[in-house]
Amino acid sequence: MSEPNYVKPELTLLGADHIRAYRETDGETGYLWNGVPTLLLTTTGRRTGEPRTSALIFARDGDGFLVVASTGGAPQHPKWYLNLEANPAAEIQVKGEHIKVVAHTASPEEKPRLWKIVTDAWPNYDVYQTRTERVIPVVVLRPA
Repeated sequence: MSEPNYVKPELTLLGADHIRAYRETDGETGYLWNGVPTLLLTTTGRRTGEPRTSALIFARDGDGFLVVASTGGAPQHPKWYLNLEANPAAEIQVKGEHIKVVAHTASPEEKPRLWKIVTDAWPNYDVYQTRTERVIPVVVLRPA
């Protein structure tokens, strides 16, 4: 069954392969994924204290970087989001630039405007929200 307004992404570069290629090339490979920009987000594991890196689609809002805790509409929040809830200090890599950031989840007042920005970049987020009963968070990453 197909979902209206859903564009099936090309999934040849995912997970550890995406992160490795991005790091090795300063984003020459992996920065654009399915035509949208990605960044690497490194959080601190809430249980292990170890660094954990995820490749994520992002959009910009002023000096902030917006990422969405969608996991394609899965019923649980992604681990990177839970890590940020436990410790909002993180680091992002955008192409060759490494930036220390502090994260916060968009408030109910902020979210409608930010949701429009992220869905303009990746319309599938609207479809992902229909797949789950949880409210998919928009996370704002501001330079520390």
